[in-house]
Amino acid sequence: MTVSNGTNGASNGHRASRRPLPCGIYAPTMTFFDPETEDLDIPTIKKHAERLVKDGLAGLVTMGSNGEAAHCTREEKLAVTQATREALDAAGLTETPIIVGATEGSVRGTIELCKLAEKAGGDYVLLLPPSYFRALMDEQAVHDYFAAVADGSPLPLILYNYPGAVSGIDMDSDLLIKLAAHPNIVGTKFTCGNTGKLTRVALATNAKTPASEGSGYMAFGGMCDFTVQTLASGGSGIIAGGANVMPKVCVKVWNLYAEGKTEEAIALQKTLSKGDWYLTKAAIAGTKSAIQSYFGYGGYPRRPLKRLDDAKVAYIEEGIREVMKVEKSL
Repeated sequence: MTVSNGTNGASNGHRASRRPLPCGIYAPTMTFFDPETEDLDIPTIKKHAERLVKDGLAGLVTMGSNGEAAHCTREEKLAVTQATREALDAAGLTETPIIVGATEGSVRGTIELCKLAEKAGGDYVLLLPPSYFRALMDEQAVHDYFAAVADGSPLPLILYNYPGAVSGIDMDSDLLIKLAAHPNIVGTKFTCGNTGKLTRVALATNAKTPASEGSGYMAFGGMCDFTVQTLASGGSGIIAGGANVMPKVCVKVWNLYAEGKTEEAIALQKTLSKGDWYLTKAAIAGTKSAIQSYFGYGGYPRRPLKRLDDAKVAYIEEGIREVMKVEKSL
């Protein structure tokens, strides 16, 4: 099966050219807030985006789960994306692509947000399946939602398979492969952690890898703790919250494996996986506290997410010390 990567223009009038998606590590960036007012902290958002790309990331995702999209208004989502594009361009990082989380409950609303995301500087959109009316969202309904959005969106779609965020909806490989035939659907993020599923989709779509352009379809692992496994499965990249904290280590694991230094990659993957678990357990608040501990900024999530107490902050700081020692050495 061969699929279009959506970068050379589909018949429904999509933009003729856009920044390509390179293989490698991507971060779903955190959204930073003023600790008192919870207003967007645009200067910190910009500083963080620039730091991540200068540390080797291939691209950024704004307003994903780690970006607290569920806690932000549509206007804030667009402001964050625009600020991120401005920061990258000002730093001379003009070729770095931005993927925008643009999920809304309806086909109409999602298409509208996709159009606005393009105007704000986005290159692609990352979309969850609709889940509010969970009992009515059978496989056909999910398929039809993505197909309709793909027909109307000016930006290519990356499907976001994250059952924990959508009441357990877990798109199987047959559905993902079927959807991949649409010229405006160009990838999947496997936050489900199912490397067997990733393998089947990557194989069926002739996904892009470090060794081959393939069809251009992108099969993304959804966490950095299975970077080597994603590469071994024929994957194209990683979109991982841990890359907000230890981007250099994430990139190093990727590059070592891509260069054929398999044993070194596996050894460093073990260190990365150990450290990333502390962030995964503590979720957004923990990732922000880790950034605060090691980089001097980060702050807190928006309510109703809880702020961590001092003991928990210290626990996370100590838990990731080994991997951060490597991070600081690179």
